[in-house]
Amino acid sequence: MQIAVPTEKWANERRVALIPDSVKKLTRLGLSVQVQNNCGLESGYSNEQYAEAGATIVDDREKLIRSGDIILRVRKPDAEEVTLVKSGAIHISYLDPYNESQLVDALTEKGISAISMEMIPRTTRAQKMDALSSQANLAGYVMVMLAAQKLDRIIPMMMTPAGTLSPARVFVIGAGVAGLQAIATAKRLGARVEAFDTRPVVAEQVESLGAKFVEIDLGETGQTKDGYAKELTSEQLALQREGMKQIISGSDIVITTAQVFGRPAPRIVTADMVGAMKPGGVIVDMAVESGGNVEGSQPDKTVVTGGVSLIGISNLPSIVSQDASQMYSANLYNLLSEYWNEDTKTLEMDLEDDILKSCVISHEGRIVNETIKNLRKT
Repeated sequence: MQIAVPTEKWANERRVALIPDSVKKLTRLGLSVQVQNNCGLESGYSNEQYAEAGATIVDDREKLIRSGDIILRVRKPDAEEVTLVKSGAIHISYLDPYNESQLVDALTEKGISAISMEMIPRTTRAQKMDALSSQANLAGYVMVMLAAQKLDRIIPMMMTPAGTLSPARVFVIGAGVAGLQAIATAKRLGARVEAFDTRPVVAEQVESLGAKFVEIDLGETGQTKDGYAKELTSEQLALQREGMKQIISGSDIVITTAQVFGRPAPRIVTADMVGAMKPGGVIVDMAVESGGNVEGSQPDKTVVTGGVSLIGISNLPSIVSQDASQMYSANLYNLLSEYWNEDTKTLEMDLEDDILKSCVISHEGRIVNETIKNLRKT
């Protein structure tokens, strides 16, 4: 089977779906790999490295996509390129299937087996394929580094003959994968860290990293079967904002990571909460691409209001594109190798498999994912 890896076309997307190390592993399994000319340059991988790993370099993008039995990307394809993919091919990338109904229909009508990397379940067996987690890990690190760069003071405590500088205070909202990495990074830099999450079950993880878990009584909350935070009611959001405002007012850096899978991000930091923060403070909004946690934040801009900087970067992992590509490529390799049959040289699409049942959206001209099918009925 022929794997095709086109260059990413999205603005500010510097990641590549497959790095040379993964190419080498896949060719050992018996797959052949073609990559578009210079597809890995912005992630630090040259054509020579791909060629040495066993890939063929192709200049013609359209020819590359048409030839692929398996198409690997980071971002979803546009409508025009879906028409280039041959019927029966397997397409693997982020697809945003909850919001991209026209794309899902186009992939289905073309007879493409579409796998959505967002839909990989959070189970022990699927952990090595979980691209959302691998990329969120890096996003958590990047957010703290961006805030530290923008902040007008140092992060750690410093004792000098001229006096003692107290450590910066960091408040992390949301203790999922990104939030926990943000906590760990801020602690390593020497900050005093507090964190809040609607799921009390994560308090132990927060405290194990040396941060203080902030308790705000919201009534009954929890998490979904996949480990995501449940959406809060309007009353619970009001209670949460009231409890957080006091903490934000004393913080130097606020990191927001609250996202509800498949839905717009909740607005949890309002303008009056931003106004309560002292001038020179920094807020980084991880959810800016899906609506934003912070009132006033804008995608790919730093907005200054009342002396407080609101940083909204829509593609945080792309800032560290080499490591992000390495991790995403490993996720793809682990997914492919799990279902590759070396005897028949085919990728076995058993839709009763618990992982494939969750992440395969369309197959053989039908929408096969139950979650997406049910969404169409509502």
